[in-house]
Amino acid sequence: RMVTRTPTVVAQVFLFLSIVLVIAIAVIQVKQQQILSPGLKYGIVLDAGSSRTTVYVYEWPAEKENDTGVVSQTFKCNVKGPGISSYESNPGALAKPFDECLNEVKERIPVHLHKTTSVYLGATAGMRLLRLQNETAANEVLATIQNYFRTQPFEFRGAQIITGPEEGVYGWITANYLMGNFLERNLWRTWVRPYRKETVGSLDLGGASAQISFIPEDSKDNFNSTLQVKLYGYNYNVYTHSFQCYGRDEAEKRLLALLLQKSNTSSNVDNPCYPQNYNTALTMKYFSGSLCTRSVRPANYYPNQPVKFHGTGDPGLCQEMVSLLFNFTACRDREDCPFNEIHQPKVKGKFVAFSGFYYTVNALNLSGHFSLADFNSSLWFFCSQSWAQLQFMLPKFEETYARSYCFSANFIYYLLLHGYHFDAETWPQIHFQKEVGNSSIGWSLGYMLSLTNMIPAEGKLIQLPLKPSLFAGLLIFLTATALMCFLFLVYLCIVSRNQKNISPVEHVFIPE
Repeated sequence: RMVTRTPTVVAQVFLFLSIVLVIAIAVIQVKQQQILSPGLKYGIVLDAGSSRTTVYVYEWPAEKENDTGVVSQTFKCNVKGPGISSYESNPGALAKPFDECLNEVKERIPVHLHKTTSVYLGATAGMRLLRLQNETAANEVLATIQNYFRTQPFEFRGAQIITGPEEGVYGWITANYLMGNFLERNLWRTWVRPYRKETVGSLDLGGASAQISFIPEDSKDNFNSTLQVKLYGYNYNVYTHSFQCYGRDEAEKRLLALLLQKSNTSSNVDNPCYPQNYNTALTMKYFSGSLCTRSVRPANYYPNQPVKFHGTGDPGLCQEMVSLLFNFTACRDREDCPFNEIHQPKVKGKFVAFSGFYYTVNALNLSGHFSLADFNSSLWFFCSQSWAQLQFMLPKFEETYARSYCFSANFIYYLLLHGYHFDAETWPQIHFQKEVGNSSIGWSLGYMLSLTNMIPAEGKLIQLPLKPSLFAGLLIFLTATALMCFLFLVYLCIVSRNQKNISPVEHVFIPE
């Protein structure tokens, strides 16, 4: 009996200790994690576009995932007034419009983190054009911004003019990041790379330039035209190209200069892309003063001379004029050369179109995915409206944008169809959208993600008593021990019952 009782007692003790240890370790681990703050870092990016500047505030955990921060947008603010390139003649006036947004930013970020919060300003095509046109003026604008941020409590990391390919690839990073193509949480709430998930291409239409970025069918064949991006420990070979002067605003200036060139008079010009009965007077400097319109600048160019434009609302003629903004003949029908003698691999997979693409299709009462036929019919209907009718059709009416939506729609049609070589079959693969969740799609988040690769990883602020791997190992071991003890006790119980049920049989031999 002693022999049978000893294993039973040992098994019961081990079972009890295993259960107690599992509960104790789990409680301590969870409780300790709740007590300590995870800790956050902040970053500020100013997107200094050609038409306006937008301030974004991003935050991410101090402990990063494979050297790249898991970044989220927490605040966005549009700086009042035009883009910074418009201050070329008066850079001193730049500072005041920034104040309102920066004051709000200071309230969003804890005061004790102001000094360690980095601020980056990236200027795009508007400043790229200004630097080409007047490098001294561009440098003065950037110097004024530098001086302004020296008076702010944040750590200013500089104002720079980013290149077209950088703008394109950062936009691609943003789109794919927000759509969960780089990271996703698994069942254990840890970040992992999604299994066999395809990336999407990105289409960005700014004020002064347009960008297309995607991973081509075979990156090796297109090695010279791709950039290598490393995020979350993985490499991506991305084709990207930026078309200077093919942004919405600069393209329209080129159209106005072309219409003036083809007109019989320099004072009254018909514009088939403006709504019927719309009239406006624009100075020659407004459209012919740009570097993008230098080739069609009139011989008798007087910057302050007004030119009256009269809208005729003719979608067919508008389309014909827009086609003249593209140089298709230079490529001689080569498939890998859409226009302007630029090499481009065949478009592949799904695309997200944002910025000017989104705002234009939204004005046509379209969104998300739609067919090329739907886009064409909406374009034709919109461009046939008079100026008076248009004021009742648009949800948000601003004259400068409202008069130009017809041109923008035709320009998008030619850029996507004849420029990038989308067709009726691949057009529905394009998704026109402004944001994902609460985060805007644009180059600035991709810029922030890339910059976090350069910020050294910090120690964890969540100091758990046990490392996750050790914690999991102990739980498995103790649970297995408890289960084995339980099964052993069940076995002993069954054996004991069976022995009691067997009646003792005694054979008595009586000698004769």
